Amino acid sequence: MGSPTYPEPLERLRAIVLRRWWIVSGLLWLTVAPLSLWSLRPEILQLRQHFTWATVRLGLAYNRPAAVGLGLCVGLTVALLIAESRYLLWGMTLAERQRLEQLRDRIAAQGPSHPLWRQIHRG
Repeated sequence: MGSPTYPEPLERLRAIVLRRWWIVSGLLWLTVAPLSLWSLRPEILQLRQHFTWATVRLGLAYNRPAAVGLGLCVGLTVALLIAESRYLLWGMTLAERQRLEQLRDRIAAQGPSHPLWRQIHRG
């Protein structure tokens, strides 16, 4: 299988968008995840003494901000991994290709003053 070939500007644009999402995910893991884990200190201490899934569930249920923060980090990372796997196996969906083509057209309409112009239209 493998991904079919697409026009070079679309491939570059897709790589740029994906790279930016990975940067956002990394920043979440560096900021939100430590804060969420910090707020779960008492639950983590309890888990170190006696681990049960009920303690994990209750710890997250009664500490909603920490649960939301960790869920956001894990959710975005899993979504990015699934999206990249789907792309590698089956290529772009029609909706993804249309979205990237619209973005490419907006960049082309703005011309060299757009920050992504050079990265997409090099060579």
